Amino acid sequence: MPGRRSALAASPDQPARLAGAVGFDLGGGEDHPPWRITLYVPPGEAPAAGWPVLYLLDGNAVTATAIDIERVQAPYPEATGISSRFAIVGIGYPGEEAYDGPRRSWDYTPPPGRSYPPHKPGGPAIRTGGADAFLQFIVTELRPAIELRCRVNPARQALFGHSFGGLFTLYALAHRPDAFSHWIAASPSIHWEDRILLASLPRLEREPPSRARVLLSAGAYEETLAPFQDHAPDREARLSHLTAARMIELARTMAKRLNRIPGVESEFRLIAGRTHMTLLPEALNDAIEFFMKKLA
Repeated sequence: MPGRRSALAASPDQPARLAGAVGFDLGGGEDHPPWRITLYVPPGEAPAAGWPVLYLLDGNAVTATAIDIERVQAPYPEATGISSRFAIVGIGYPGEEAYDGPRRSWDYTPPPGRSYPPHKPGGPAIRTGGADAFLQFIVTELRPAIELRCRVNPARQALFGHSFGGLFTLYALAHRPDAFSHWIAASPSIHWEDRILLASLPRLEREPPSRARVLLSAGAYEETLAPFQDHAPDREARLSHLTAARMIELARTMAKRLNRIPGVESEFRLIAGRTHMTLLPEALNDAIEFFMKKLA
């Protein structure tokens, strides 16, 4: 119609943006590419103590969800119980995929590690055991880079990880217990490589933190099949894997063990109706509530 602008004449498509977020690559070297970092800072002036900061593993998969939770909930503390605005750091990898399987398999798993076949035909071999180098990157390179870009509260910082990321979170707690004030491990892969994580716990028990708050969680369908999986062609193999991993049992037991360590406050939450892959939105929401809840 005359006078009406055609949709074809609209401005060219532009990449969508995450409100309040910037991205940059950091680290890397001859032997591996950099990490891709997303930094979200709320609008306005930082609090006098600086912004609380939530660090997220698997940043490509979870950062946008976490930012939306902050933007929707944090401005309304009386309705949500979130005590204040906070910054978010997503630690991801270059590329468009939600997960980089080979790199996260290396970064998030304790040494000494092992070698595994490629995830996909023609892909790279999988190597595990790089958690020490990744933890060193977070503490000595990433955190200073964030502190150059915004004013942070060094006493209120959290680390969130899911699956292998949850395994790394617990490993980092054992080896650098004062690096973060809050530690959130969703569906942590405690069973991985003959429960190699458990070898690190005596270190934490001998050298406990001044204070650490820990949240572990798992989906209700992590040791049994969800209804939609009950007639899947790989039903028996999937059920066998779930039974062997004992995700719920091991996470609950870990929370109890951590609670016995001086200076550590730990809890376990079971997320109803969720599998290992579908619990992430609730796990992130719980993580933010746990990290930023308004105290009475």
